[in-house]
Amino acid sequence: MENKVQTLREAIDLHVKDGQSVVLGACLEPMIPFAAAFEMIRQQKQELTLIAPISDILFDLLIGTGSVSGIKTAWAGNVSAGLGHNYRRSIEEQIPSKIDIEDHSNFSLGLSLLGGAMGVPYLPTKSLLGTGLLKSNRSLSVHEYQGEKLVHVPALNPDVAILGVQRADKQGNAHFWGNIGVAQDAALASKKVILLAEEIVETELITSDPNRVLVPGFKVTSVVHCPAYFHPSPMPGHYSRDHLFFHDYHKETKTRQGFLQWVEKWVMSVTTHQEYLERLGHERISQLKVKTEALAASVNYAAE
Repeated sequence: MENKVQTLREAIDLHVKDGQSVVLGACLEPMIPFAAAFEMIRQQKQELTLIAPISDILFDLLIGTGSVSGIKTAWAGNVSAGLGHNYRRSIEEQIPSKIDIEDHSNFSLGLSLLGGAMGVPYLPTKSLLGTGLLKSNRSLSVHEYQGEKLVHVPALNPDVAILGVQRADKQGNAHFWGNIGVAQDAALASKKVILLAEEIVETELITSDPNRVLVPGFKVTSVVHCPAYFHPSPMPGHYSRDHLFFHDYHKETKTRQGFLQWVEKWVMSVTTHQEYLERLGHERISQLKVKTEALAASVNYAAE
Protein backbone atom coordinates (compact mmCIF):
# COMPACT_ATOMS: atom_id res chain seq x y z
CA MET A 1 0.00 0.00 0.00
CA GLU A 2 1.25 3.47 -0.91
CA ASN A 3 2.52 5.67 1.91
CA LYS A 4 0.97 9.09 1.24
CA VAL A 5 2.39 10.94 4.24
CA GLN A 6 4.02 14.27 3.41
CA THR A 7 5.02 17.36 5.33
CA LEU A 8 2.64 20.30 5.21
CA ARG A 9 5.16 22.24 3.14
CA GLU A 10 5.47 19.40 0.63
CA ALA A 11 1.72 18.87 0.32
CA ILE A 12 0.95 22.53 -0.37
CA ASP A 13 3.91 22.95 -2.72
CA LEU A 14 3.11 19.86 -4.78
CA HIS A 15 -0.66 19.89 -4.87
CA VAL A 16 -1.86 23.52 -4.67
CA LYS A 17 -1.04 25.60 -7.73
CA ASP A 18 -1.69 29.24 -8.58
CA GLY A 19 -5.07 29.79 -10.18
CA GLN A 20 -6.69 26.66 -8.77
CA SER A 21 -9.98 26.20 -6.92
CA VAL A 22 -9.54 25.01 -3.33
CA VAL A 23 -12.04 23.78 -0.73
CA LEU A 24 -11.13 25.04 2.75
CA GLY A 25 -13.48 24.84 5.73
CA ALA A 26 -15.91 22.20 4.50
CA CYS A 27 -17.19 21.45 8.04
CA LEU A 28 -18.36 25.03 8.59
CA GLU A 29 -17.04 26.22 11.98
CA PRO A 30 -15.04 23.25 13.36
CA MET A 31 -11.85 21.64 12.06
CA ILE A 32 -10.92 24.43 9.64
CA PRO A 33 -7.43 23.72 8.19
CA PHE A 34 -5.82 27.01 9.20
CA ALA A 35 -2.34 25.49 9.13
CA ALA A 36 -2.76 24.82 5.41
CA ALA A 37 -3.92 28.39 4.78
CA PHE A 38 -0.91 29.79 6.63
CA GLU A 39 1.41 27.61 4.54
CA MET A 40 -0.28 28.76 1.34
CA ILE A 41 0.44 32.35 2.37
CA ARG A 42 4.08 31.54 3.11
CA GLN A 43 4.42 29.95 -0.32
CA GLN A 44 2.71 32.98 -1.89
CA LYS A 45 -0.01 31.08 -3.69
CA GLN A 46 -1.97 33.43 -5.95
CA GLU A 47 -5.23 33.73 -7.90
CA LEU A 48 -7.01 31.07 -5.85
CA THR A 49 -10.76 30.47 -5.92
CA LEU A 50 -11.85 29.46 -2.42
CA ILE A 51 -14.84 27.21 -1.84
CA ALA A 52 -16.67 26.57 1.46
CA PRO A 53 -20.06 27.26 3.05
CA ILE A 54 -18.55 29.00 6.11
CA SER A 55 -14.83 29.19 6.82
CA ASP A 56 -14.70 31.67 9.71
CA ILE A 57 -11.71 34.03 9.33
CA LEU A 58 -9.83 31.78 6.91
CA PHE A 59 -11.30 33.39 3.77
CA ASP A 60 -10.86 36.86 5.26
CA LEU A 61 -7.21 36.08 5.98
CA LEU A 62 -6.42 34.82 2.47
CA ILE A 63 -8.30 37.72 0.89
CA GLY A 64 -6.17 40.11 2.93
CA THR A 65 -2.89 38.58 1.74
CA GLY A 66 -3.91 38.97 -1.90
CA SER A 67 -4.03 35.22 -2.46
CA VAL A 68 -7.60 35.13 -3.76
CA SER A 69 -9.23 35.95 -7.09
CA GLY A 70 -12.69 34.69 -6.14
CA ILE A 71 -14.83 32.90 -3.57
CA LYS A 72 -17.81 30.56 -3.80
CA THR A 73 -19.47 30.69 -0.40
CA ALA A 74 -22.56 31.30 1.71
CA TRP A 75 -20.80 33.58 4.20
CA ALA A 76 -17.41 35.17 4.78
CA GLY A 77 -16.35 36.98 7.94
CA ASN A 78 -15.54 36.31 11.58
CA VAL A 79 -18.05 34.13 13.42
CA SER A 80 -17.02 35.58 16.79
CA ALA A 81 -17.31 39.20 15.68
CA GLY A 82 -19.46 39.17 12.55
CA LEU A 83 -17.40 41.35 10.25
CA GLY A 84 -14.39 40.33 8.19
CA HIS A 85 -12.36 43.51 7.68
CA ASN A 86 -10.34 42.26 4.71
CA TYR A 87 -13.44 40.97 2.95
CA ARG A 88 -15.10 44.34 3.43
CA ARG A 89 -12.03 46.26 2.24
CA SER A 90 -11.88 44.10 -0.86
CA ILE A 91 -15.54 44.68 -1.72
CA GLU A 92 -15.68 48.39 -0.89
CA GLU A 93 -12.19 49.56 -1.86
CA GLN A 94 -10.62 46.73 -3.89
CA ILE A 95 -7.86 46.51 -1.24
CA PRO A 96 -5.63 44.59 -1.70
CA SER A 97 -7.55 43.52 -4.82
CA LYS A 98 -11.02 42.99 -6.20
CA ILE A 99 -12.46 39.48 -5.91
CA ASP A 100 -15.28 37.70 -7.70
CA ILE A 101 -18.10 36.36 -5.52
CA GLU A 102 -20.40 33.45 -6.32
CA ASP A 103 -23.15 33.77 -3.74
CA HIS A 104 -24.67 30.61 -2.27
CA SER A 105 -26.77 29.33 0.57
CA ASN A 106 -25.21 26.58 2.66
CA PHE A 107 -27.58 24.16 0.95
CA SER A 108 -26.89 25.25 -2.63
CA LEU A 109 -23.14 25.02 -2.13
CA GLY A 110 -23.65 21.53 -0.73
CA LEU A 111 -25.72 20.64 -3.79
CA SER A 112 -22.93 21.91 -6.06
CA LEU A 113 -20.39 19.62 -4.42
CA LEU A 114 -22.82 16.70 -4.28
CA GLY A 115 -23.42 17.12 -8.01
CA GLY A 116 -19.68 17.11 -8.59
CA ALA A 117 -19.32 13.97 -6.50
CA MET A 118 -22.09 12.28 -8.51
CA GLY A 119 -20.60 13.28 -11.85
CA VAL A 120 -23.73 15.09 -13.04
CA PRO A 121 -23.82 18.62 -14.54
CA TYR A 122 -26.31 20.03 -12.03
CA LEU A 123 -28.79 19.17 -9.29
CA PRO A 124 -32.31 20.65 -9.05
CA THR A 125 -33.90 22.28 -6.01
CA LYS A 126 -36.99 24.25 -5.08
CA SER A 127 -35.41 25.91 -2.06
CA LEU A 128 -33.93 28.84 -3.99
CA LEU A 129 -37.15 29.89 -5.71
CA GLY A 130 -38.12 33.40 -4.68
CA THR A 131 -34.73 34.18 -3.13
CA GLY A 132 -32.26 36.93 -3.94
CA LEU A 133 -29.66 34.32 -4.83
CA LEU A 134 -31.18 34.07 -8.30
CA LYS A 135 -30.03 37.66 -8.83
CA SER A 136 -26.70 37.54 -6.99
CA ASN A 137 -25.55 34.20 -8.45
CA ARG A 138 -25.87 34.15 -12.22
CA SER A 139 -24.78 30.52 -12.46
CA LEU A 140 -28.19 29.53 -11.07
CA SER A 141 -31.04 29.12 -13.55
CA VAL A 142 -34.77 28.37 -13.34
CA HIS A 143 -36.28 25.63 -15.50
CA GLU A 144 -39.71 24.03 -15.72
CA TYR A 145 -40.22 20.30 -15.37
CA GLN A 146 -43.68 18.73 -15.60
CA GLY A 147 -45.28 22.05 -14.78
CA GLU A 148 -43.06 22.80 -11.77
CA LYS A 149 -40.29 25.35 -11.54
CA LEU A 150 -36.89 24.12 -10.38
CA VAL A 151 -33.57 25.85 -9.86
CA HIS A 152 -30.60 24.14 -11.49
CA VAL A 153 -27.48 24.33 -9.30
CA PRO A 154 -24.34 23.68 -11.39
CA ALA A 155 -21.97 20.99 -10.11
CA LEU A 156 -18.54 21.87 -8.75
CA ASN A 157 -15.36 19.83 -9.22
CA PRO A 158 -12.67 21.72 -7.28
CA ASP A 159 -9.02 21.21 -8.09
CA VAL A 160 -8.14 20.50 -4.46
CA ALA A 161 -9.99 19.83 -1.21
CA ILE A 162 -7.99 20.40 1.97
CA LEU A 163 -9.82 18.62 4.77
CA GLY A 164 -9.18 17.99 8.45
CA VAL A 165 -9.74 14.72 10.30
CA GLN A 166 -9.15 13.41 13.79
CA ARG A 167 -7.08 10.45 12.62
CA ALA A 168 -5.86 8.79 9.43
CA ASP A 169 -3.62 5.95 8.37
CA LYS A 170 -0.66 6.42 6.03
CA GLN A 171 -2.72 5.43 3.00
CA GLY A 172 -5.34 8.14 3.53
CA ASN A 173 -8.16 6.15 5.10
CA ALA A 174 -9.47 8.51 7.76
CA HIS A 175 -11.87 8.72 10.67
CA PHE A 176 -14.00 11.81 11.17
CA TRP A 177 -16.65 12.50 13.79
CA GLY A 178 -18.67 15.58 14.60
CA ASN A 179 -20.24 18.07 12.19
CA ILE A 180 -19.27 16.67 8.80
CA GLY A 181 -20.70 19.61 6.84
CA VAL A 182 -19.93 19.12 3.12
CA ALA A 183 -16.55 17.47 3.70
CA GLN A 184 -17.40 14.06 2.26
CA ASP A 185 -18.96 15.45 -0.91
CA ALA A 186 -16.04 17.87 -1.28
CA ALA A 187 -13.59 14.98 -1.08
CA LEU A 188 -15.45 12.93 -3.67
CA ALA A 189 -15.98 15.91 -6.01
CA SER A 190 -12.41 17.22 -5.96
CA LYS A 191 -9.56 16.20 -8.25
CA LYS A 192 -7.09 16.05 -5.35
CA VAL A 193 -7.57 15.64 -1.60
CA ILE A 194 -5.11 16.71 1.10
CA LEU A 195 -5.90 15.39 4.58
CA LEU A 196 -4.58 17.08 7.71
CA ALA A 197 -4.72 14.64 10.62
CA GLU A 198 -4.39 15.15 14.36
CA GLU A 199 -2.81 11.70 14.58
CA ILE A 200 -1.59 8.92 12.30
CA VAL A 201 -2.81 5.46 13.29
CA GLU A 202 -2.61 1.89 12.06
CA THR A 203 -5.01 0.82 9.32
CA GLU A 204 -6.57 -1.76 11.64
CA LEU A 205 -7.95 1.01 13.83
CA ILE A 206 -9.62 2.67 10.85
CA THR A 207 -11.13 -0.55 9.51
CA SER A 208 -12.47 -1.46 12.96
CA ASP A 209 -15.06 1.32 12.60
CA PRO A 210 -15.91 1.75 8.89
CA ASN A 211 -18.89 4.03 9.47
CA ARG A 212 -16.57 6.80 10.67
CA VAL A 213 -14.48 6.74 7.47
CA LEU A 214 -14.73 10.14 5.77
CA VAL A 215 -13.26 9.06 2.45
CA PRO A 216 -11.48 5.94 1.18
CA GLY A 217 -7.73 6.14 0.89
CA PHE A 218 -7.67 5.69 -2.88
CA LYS A 219 -9.32 9.13 -3.23
CA VAL A 220 -6.67 10.83 -1.07
CA THR A 221 -3.59 12.44 -2.59
CA SER A 222 -1.65 13.42 0.52
CA VAL A 223 -1.77 12.82 4.29
CA VAL A 224 -0.19 15.37 6.62
CA HIS A 225 0.40 14.67 10.30
CA CYS A 226 -0.31 18.12 11.71
CA PRO A 227 -1.44 18.26 15.36
CA ALA A 228 -3.65 21.28 16.12
CA TYR A 229 -3.86 22.15 12.41
CA PHE A 230 -7.36 23.52 13.08
CA HIS A 231 -6.42 26.22 15.62
CA PRO A 232 -8.16 28.55 16.42
CA SER A 233 -11.26 26.56 15.38
CA PRO A 234 -12.45 23.62 17.52
CA MET A 235 -12.05 19.86 17.00
CA PRO A 236 -14.75 17.57 18.46
CA GLY A 237 -13.31 15.28 21.10
CA HIS A 238 -9.99 17.14 21.31
CA TYR A 239 -10.04 20.95 21.52
CA SER A 240 -12.50 23.78 22.08
CA ARG A 241 -12.70 27.01 20.13
CA ASP A 242 -10.13 29.71 20.91
CA HIS A 243 -12.58 32.61 21.21
CA LEU A 244 -9.90 35.07 22.32
CA PHE A 245 -7.85 34.46 19.18
CA PHE A 246 -10.81 35.32 16.96
CA HIS A 247 -11.64 38.45 18.96
CA ASP A 248 -8.02 39.60 18.87
CA TYR A 249 -7.94 39.06 15.10
CA HIS A 250 -11.02 41.24 14.75
CA LYS A 251 -9.48 44.06 16.79
CA GLU A 252 -6.02 43.88 15.24
CA THR A 253 -7.11 43.76 11.59
CA LYS A 254 -9.42 46.78 11.52
CA THR A 255 -6.84 48.65 9.47
CA ARG A 256 -4.75 47.42 6.56
CA GLN A 257 -1.55 48.11 8.48
CA GLY A 258 -2.87 46.26 11.51
CA PHE A 259 -3.65 43.23 9.36
CA LEU A 260 -0.17 43.21 7.82
CA GLN A 261 1.34 43.28 11.31
CA TRP A 262 -0.90 40.38 12.34
CA VAL A 263 0.20 38.32 9.34
CA GLU A 264 3.85 39.03 10.06
CA LYS A 265 3.47 37.90 13.66
CA TRP A 266 1.40 34.76 13.17
CA VAL A 267 2.31 33.59 9.66
CA MET A 268 5.37 35.05 7.98
CA SER A 269 7.76 35.21 10.94
CA VAL A 270 7.18 31.53 11.74
CA THR A 271 8.41 29.07 9.13
CA THR A 272 6.49 25.95 10.18
CA HIS A 273 3.29 24.97 11.94
CA GLN A 274 5.36 23.74 14.88
CA GLU A 275 6.87 27.22 15.27
CA TYR A 276 3.35 28.65 15.16
CA LEU A 277 2.32 26.40 18.05
CA GLU A 278 5.41 27.42 20.00
CA ARG A 279 4.51 31.08 19.52
CA LEU A 280 0.98 30.34 20.63
CA GLY A 281 2.33 28.65 23.75
CA HIS A 282 1.89 25.14 25.08
CA GLU A 283 -0.07 26.41 28.09
CA ARG A 284 -2.67 28.06 25.86
CA ILE A 285 -3.00 24.92 23.74
CA SER A 286 -3.38 22.81 26.87
CA GLN A 287 -6.14 25.07 28.17
CA LEU A 288 -8.10 24.50 24.95
CA LYS A 289 -8.16 20.71 25.35
CA VAL A 290 -11.64 19.40 26.09
CA LYS A 291 -12.14 18.58 29.76
CA THR A 292 -15.21 16.33 29.50
CA GLU A 293 -16.34 13.26 27.60
CA ALA A 294 -19.41 12.62 25.44
CA LEU A 295 -18.77 9.04 24.35
CA ALA A 296 -20.68 7.17 21.66
CA ALA A 297 -22.14 3.79 22.51
CA SER A 298 -20.16 0.79 21.33
CA VAL A 299 -21.45 -1.14 18.31
CA ASN A 300 -21.05 -4.69 17.02
CA TYR A 301 -20.27 -5.07 13.30
CA ALA A 302 -20.29 -8.89 13.39
CA ALA A 303 -22.34 -10.58 10.66
CA GLU A 304 -22.26 -14.17 11.95
